Amino acid sequence: MTQPIRLIAGLGNPGAGYLATRHNAGFWFVDALAQHVGAPWKKETRFSGETARLQADGQDIWLLKPATFMNRSGQSVRALADFYKIAPHEILVVHDDLDLPAGAARLKRGGGHGGHNGLRDIHRHLGGPDYLRLRVGIGHPGQQQEVMNYVLAKPTPEQSRAIGDALVRAAEALDTLLSQGWDRACTQLHTDPARI
Repeated sequence: MTQPIRLIAGLGNPGAGYLATRHNAGFWFVDALAQHVGAPWKKETRFSGETARLQADGQDIWLLKPATFMNRSGQSVRALADFYKIAPHEILVVHDDLDLPAGAARLKRGGGHGGHNGLRDIHRHLGGPDYLRLRVGIGHPGQQQEVMNYVLAKPTPEQSRAIGDALVRAAEALDTLLSQGWDRACTQLHTDPARI
């Protein structure tokens, strides 16, 4: 059974100063999807963000980049979801994840926000954690007090390459998710490419 996805929200911070920072990994993913299919981005004041639209099997899938800054991502996600009557289980949120090494990506259903302020706000606006996630690993600086500076800094060249590779594998897994279902996509994405 395939998984209906009607909204893919990439999390990040707006503005050129944040574009290349680790915290914007969600933006990188949806930007790559839009570019791949030639879908233009459009500023949408009513959704407090930018949207693009693609199609899979005749079904519209909205891409969203909130312009609200990370801590208020839920406002934008909720506005678009309410307008198009999209249920939480039809939403895939793509975000950076400190608990995964750079180069790893994982699909997840529900669960806690893990201290991620973007997810925390989405939980609040959607009334719980019942949405899908794509976790994009960015690594951890090692010390909790260094986290803020770390996520708002650019990845090293090695991390950039690893994250880029992970985003490609995640896009391939998204195709599988839409055509063959959640379990097949998870198996595909979560298999260590170094062991194949």
